[in-house]
Amino acid sequence: MIWLSILLLSCLALAPAALPLWRRTRQVRDERSAALALHEAQLSEIDRDLEIGLIAPTEHDIARLEIQRRILVADTAPTHAHDVLPPFAVWGALALIPVAAVGLYLTNGVPSLPAQPLGPRLAAQHEQNTRGDAVIQRLKATLAMIPAGDPNLRQGYLLLGQAEAGREHYAEAAEAWNHALTLGFDPEVAARTGEALTRAASHVTPQALDLFRKALDAAPKDAPWRGAIQARIAEGEHEQDNP
Repeated sequence: MIWLSILLLSCLALAPAALPLWRRTRQVRDERSAALALHEAQLSEIDRDLEIGLIAPTEHDIARLEIQRRILVADTAPTHAHDVLPPFAVWGALALIPVAAVGLYLTNGVPSLPAQPLGPRLAAQHEQNTRGDAVIQRLKATLAMIPAGDPNLRQGYLLLGQAEAGREHYAEAAEAWNHALTLGFDPEVAARTGEALTRAASHVTPQALDLFRKALDAAPKDAPWRGAIQARIAEGEHEQDNP
């Protein structure tokens, strides 16, 4: 079934190119036919002029030779320069386009793979989100029961932030990481919190800019994320200077 779909789509894609080509080929044939008909009429006309004595036999022979030459030129020469390419070559090139497209598809595609309707995928995504919500709620309930001085509390907030960021809930991730920062500052966590706040607001907020600066001041010199933080700081300062 997929091959029939590919064939139909190929014909649909080539239609805008094939239609003008067919019209142009037909126009060229019509122009040549009209030229040949004109020259044939001219031959008949000079034959009548010879019969009634309007032209001499010598003039008739010269005119007939010239008209015959024009007939040969009109029948063999292309109408325009771009008509030199044979029509079968143009049609062949158009036919090769879907063949090349199929070959390109086969390099990475799997024709035997069944289609995946949107409905089941949405249902699977909803089920995954539901399971994720349940895990998050259990984690929050566990954190609520951990004593304030327990070192596992900070680790739990770090895990909660990672889980929320993985679901692209950046505001919730920033909130969880902020709790972890209050229990112990870490420059990388501060950078992650600032990035989560930035993504949640779609711009570098003052709170995020402050976290980026603190993270950069406390970050090791060889931290791989220093460049990204410096870029965020420059972006935030530019937004402050140009509100």
